[in-house]
Amino acid sequence: MPQDSKPAVKVWDPLVRIGHWTIVAGVITTWFTRGKWHEWIGYTVLAVITVRIIWGWVGSRYARFAQFVHSPADTLRYGKQILAHQEPRHLGHNPLGGWMIVALLITLFGICGTGWLYTTEKFWGVEWVEELHEKLTYTLFGLVALHVGGVIFSSWRHGENLVAAMIHGRKRAPGERDVA
Repeated sequence: MPQDSKPAVKVWDPLVRIGHWTIVAGVITTWFTRGKWHEWIGYTVLAVITVRIIWGWVGSRYARFAQFVHSPADTLRYGKQILAHQEPRHLGHNPLGGWMIVALLITLFGICGTGWLYTTEKFWGVEWVEELHEKLTYTLFGLVALHVGGVIFSSWRHGENLVAAMIHGRKRAPGERDVA
């Protein structure tokens, strides 16, 4: 990987970073818990997702959906640029990463929603709710694998540690081919 010779700039704010790692911890711990712990951790994840969705409309520049959710045409073009080894580095999320965030948030919301439904009197023991909760959970695992793969690929391709950036919030300043 090339050395980061450019100065660092703040990209992801504390709310985005803390929310990200809280969701990661919540997903891992709910997988290994049952009963009240599972429920309360799920409610915590739901609260964090709700805050993140609101922050996606009113938050800092790189937290906003308008900054990282690109049109299907732009996203397809970016995918073609990757295949041609000509994709630009994005200071925030790239077009594929942006849509991954949307997919993860929707899936997590569905998991939390079906989990909550299953605790209500009306839907307790209803098979389709339990099955949907389980299928969404396995969908989440697939999305997480793609997300982690994309982070590794982008980190390698652009010579930048994106995991570290999601911890401290900084990335190197944009160059002439980068998209700010």
